[in-house]
Amino acid sequence: VPVLKDISLSVDEGEYVAIMGPSGSGKTTLMNIIGCLDTPTSGEYILHGRMIRDLDENQLAHIRSKEIGFIFQQFQLLPRLDALKNVELPLIYAGVPPRERTRRAEEMLVRVGLKDRMHHYQNQLSGGQQQRVAIARALAMKPEIMLFDEPTSALDPELVGEVLNVMLDLAKEGMTMVVVTHEIGFAREVADQIVFMDGGVVVEQGGPEIIDHPKESRFKDFLQHVL
Repeated sequence: VPVLKDISLSVDEGEYVAIMGPSGSGKTTLMNIIGCLDTPTSGEYILHGRMIRDLDENQLAHIRSKEIGFIFQQFQLLPRLDALKNVELPLIYAGVPPRERTRRAEEMLVRVGLKDRMHHYQNQLSGGQQQRVAIARALAMKPEIMLFDEPTSALDPELVGEVLNVMLDLAKEGMTMVVVTHEIGFAREVADQIVFMDGGVVVEQGGPEIIDHPKESRFKDFLQHVL
């Protein structure tokens, strides 16, 4: 069963791209391909001038660990480690010296507003705080691109704002971001490009103005249900 069909997408450096669509539309598969977690069976994916299908597993692993930060719906924190050690963990595997990895982890936790939560464990943190730890962990690797797959979907409504504020700060700093989201208002304010998917295809694509002036009936119907 083809999950994605004739997808054509270009993301420029410093751009914020919001991907929307109903469940089963192919959003997560597209994100996994962009993040080099899945390999497309046909077509071309070019990242920084490199044809991804021509790279070996070691080269792909380098991209996943050094060039792309991936934030999932679930936070994937290790409960036996505090926030600081969770952020340090990928730096250990990257061979960063102890003093430098602690400094960098502390810096990233401050960046996401968790200066006073560095030594708290998962069960001592709210969902929003846990997601911010996950963002700090990805940022600690100094990625050039951040991918977010519905980062607020597992959060209580009152905790969504604190994660969106961190994402807004990243956008203002010029981080290249691709975000699967149903936060329509936030996307309207922040995104440079909106992509609406359904049935494995891009149904409508354009600037944030398409949210207020959708052309395709399927996109109009989707917006009526989520706004």
